[in-house]
Amino acid sequence: MKLRRDRKNFVVPLNSMSDVAFLLLIFIMLVSLINYRKEVKLDYPEAEMAKKTSMDKNLEIWIDKAGNTYLDGTGCDLKVIEHAVTSLYRNAPDTRLHIIADRDTPYTHVNEVLKILQLIQYRVVSFVVKDA
Repeated sequence: MKLRRDRKNFVVPLNSMSDVAFLLLIFIMLVSLINYRKEVKLDYPEAEMAKKTSMDKNLEIWIDKAGNTYLDGTGCDLKVIEHAVTSLYRNAPDTRLHIIADRDTPYTHVNEVLKILQLIQYRVVSFVVKDA
């Protein structure tokens, strides 16, 4: 038995297309409103001993409780840090700068280092925290 297909009367139902488009629009609007940012509690590490990270291109500034600053584990003052960061910025501007502060360090000591970086306009800066 041979089946006959009549292709002349084939019609795509367009009545529900507007409903589907409306539901798709609502779905996209709802998904775009979701905030994917997660709030993380930061716990700063103790700065008793300077250790280098595994990255090749980085510079570490350590700040202890008393406000003493260390550049890659060597004690120094803010002028030495300013000179080192300035020369680093000229030679390798993509080098990441790590600021590692003790948990009990007053923010004023960290802010002194940040003022130097702001003056130089150094933008590749990370605050190192304990992995939770």
